[in-house]
Amino acid sequence: MTENPDHLVLFMPSGKRGRFTKGTQIIDAARELGVYVESVCGGRGICGRCQIDIQTGEFAKHGITSTLENISEFSGKEKRYAEKRELKDGRRLSCSATIEGDLVVDIPQEGQANAAVVRKVDDGRVIERNPAIQLCYVEVEEPDMHKPLGDLDRLKVALERDWGWEDLMVDSHLMPDIQKILRDGEWKVTAVVHKDMDGSRPSIVALFPGLKNQAYGIACDIGSTTIAMHLVSLLSGQTIASSGTPNPQIRFGEDLMSRVSYVMMNPDGREAMTIAVRNALNNLIENVCTEAKVEPKDILDLVFVGNPIMHHLFLGIDPTELGGAPFALAVSGAVHTWAPDLDLTVNRGARVYVLPCIAGHVGADAAAVTLCEGPHRQDSQMLVVDVGTNAEIVLGNAQHTVAASSPTGPAFEGAEISCGQRAAPGAIERVRIDPDTLEPKVKVIGVDMWSDEEGFEAASSVTGVTGVCGSAIIEVIAEMYLSGIISEDGVVDGTLAAKSNRIVEDGRTFSYVLWRGEQELKITQTDVRAIQLAKAALYAGIKLLMDKQGIEKVDSISFAGAFGTFIDPKYAMVLGLIPDCDLEKVNAVGNAAGYGAKMALLNRDFRREIEDTVTRIEKIETALEPDFQAHFVNAMAMPNKVDPFPKLGEVVNLPQKKAPSEANSDDAASGGRRRRRRARS
Repeated sequence: MTENPDHLVLFMPSGKRGRFTKGTQIIDAARELGVYVESVCGGRGICGRCQIDIQTGEFAKHGITSTLENISEFSGKEKRYAEKRELKDGRRLSCSATIEGDLVVDIPQEGQANAAVVRKVDDGRVIERNPAIQLCYVEVEEPDMHKPLGDLDRLKVALERDWGWEDLMVDSHLMPDIQKILRDGEWKVTAVVHKDMDGSRPSIVALFPGLKNQAYGIACDIGSTTIAMHLVSLLSGQTIASSGTPNPQIRFGEDLMSRVSYVMMNPDGREAMTIAVRNALNNLIENVCTEAKVEPKDILDLVFVGNPIMHHLFLGIDPTELGGAPFALAVSGAVHTWAPDLDLTVNRGARVYVLPCIAGHVGADAAAVTLCEGPHRQDSQMLVVDVGTNAEIVLGNAQHTVAASSPTGPAFEGAEISCGQRAAPGAIERVRIDPDTLEPKVKVIGVDMWSDEEGFEAASSVTGVTGVCGSAIIEVIAEMYLSGIISEDGVVDGTLAAKSNRIVEDGRTFSYVLWRGEQELKITQTDVRAIQLAKAALYAGIKLLMDKQGIEKVDSISFAGAFGTFIDPKYAMVLGLIPDCDLEKVNAVGNAAGYGAKMALLNRDFRREIEDTVTRIEKIETALEPDFQAHFVNAMAMPNKVDPFPKLGEVVNLPQKKAPSEANSDDAASGGRRRRRRARS
């Protein structure tokens, strides 16, 4: 058998590999394999964006021995670049270096030459880049009386010659400025070309004089409570600034349905909420640009996600039809539009992409979470829960995926709780209750130590202890259950007042005093009920999806959302917020919706993936399911009236479930208040 004369080249971290003839430029090999390597200057060796690292050694797994002898020597272009700018030791320019033998080539994912300083980092996951925006530096032939071709036409000729762009469209806003930009750049310019879908015509959306060596994008999650925005370098892939703000639409209504009602009751309601959210987005754009020292005109691509009502209001669409069955979306597919049409203060040619909605009240944010976590890529059953004012649930694997929304309300975020507040310095974020003495200890945002540790009082004097945020609300209710303060049905045991002064009479019921200080914080019976109702709605939705999948248990759980980031999975399970699962397989994944938006921003292949995936997700409308009420009633108990929690029982001493007669006698022992209140109602 004749040995293959071509050389084997492996690109990392993508893992793509192929054989190439000696002398092939490494950037050409990468592109042939579909490995994205940034280049602005078109191989002139002046932008430095196409830097690579050569890994040396024997890679037995891949059958490659990679040495520095297997790459060409430093070229004149690389030497000039290293003299004028900086080329780290071991780095090469892939537009200049050629293949001389078997190689393992690493494409650096961190900020490259001239990239802005990284201020905020992600969770470390690498996103392979293939953005819809490309910077193309060209040197345009100057005007010649013997060649009567217009300046724009000669620009197009240069872009086709150097970059292969054919049949280019040009944004109309550029037409008046093209000649001035060409002359300002002395016929050397950087064109910004946008091409999203294969088969679509590419467009010149912006033009800069000289070499433009940086471009930015926005990935944004418009939540009903909070808006989270990330400024991302389209060339390095790094998040360089992040900012968030409460959604100003809260003043029109705390939850989604109240905002729909506001639109229905007020003729200018839709317009007022659209203006409010767009103004908030422009303020965030200003914030991230100021933090990163970036000009808003350098933002060239934007990706947004949100639940269906936020999605519609952002786009200026009346959400009234989402207020009742059949919950019809005005548009469910991906939206492609222009930033100026949405009043966004970025580059006039910037494009906007909004991820598709799944259906009904499962929106583009759930699609982004799905893209990020990938239940549709799994062999096992993955449950993804995005906890917020409107919780969204996705369950499935590569064979079948189902989704639903659950109106949990704002209780988990502090609203509807008597001492609840947003997560901020001074808010209690962690709670432990001694089961013998019923004495609590807490941790407060802004203070590193627990309240029973020396120095806590002095440390907390700066922030005070002002309220209880979402993560602590979960923990305190779960701890009250584990310590016997409340029954599995959520009733505060008034007989314990004889044991502890933390149990206090509060009208017709009892409350638990969590904190005594300048401000007394107590968990009331009404607070417990609010959490029970919210968690029961979420769990019932999850159970419906499990029924549809024909499964009794899930294999893994991902908690998404800012709130989900800070939930302790153990306490979420004690409360019965999520089904029983191996706790090692329960993970908080942060703002997965925002990260999914970033994936779509940096790689248009992910846009195609989620556009296809949402068409194959089965949407379950919980309100129409006959079993929802039964699941809801069972889920009011802690952790659940009928579902076992064996995995949780391995790590937590759960209270013994009581027989109905015992529960009734306990009701009587707590003063009969609960029964009398029912009798009066």
